[in-house]
Amino acid sequence: MDYKTLYSTADKEVLKLSEDIKDRSKDRVEEIIAYAKAAGIKHIGIANCISFQKIANQLENTLSEQGFSVSTTNCKLGKVPLNELVPNHSGTACNPAGQAAYLAQQKTELNIVIGLCVGHDIIFNQKSEAPVTTLIVKDRKLKHKTIERFIPS
Repeated sequence: MDYKTLYSTADKEVLKLSEDIKDRSKDRVEEIIAYAKAAGIKHIGIANCISFQKIANQLENTLSEQGFSVSTTNCKLGKVPLNELVPNHSGTACNPAGQAAYLAQQKTELNIVIGLCVGHDIIFNQKSEAPVTTLIVKDRKLKHKTIERFIPS
């Protein structure tokens, strides 16, 4: 297979931007900011688990200080009863499809995921109209530091 044929012109531009902003002295947030600026992105969305609301607020402030317009939505958007989506379950459903729809209505150009559950992140990524990058994965056991599973202690 000629793997080069898998990449559109737009894909190649994303690869180029990614290469251009690589910098070992920058953390992930700084790289996202550099990427967004290089790509000409003006409006960024944040889709977060409600458990990560403080972090989402801090990221929103950081992005705003860098000149971006920011739209945010937590997973309990719409307060949908879980038993209406998943019979015999109680509580309020997480709403990744709603988060994606909300950010699409806001016309975000890049969406950042913070701490969505496994499965919920999949739904959000599938339904998001804007490209998605993940800042933090939810890992309850390892306190959101999944890499530690693979590093010998």
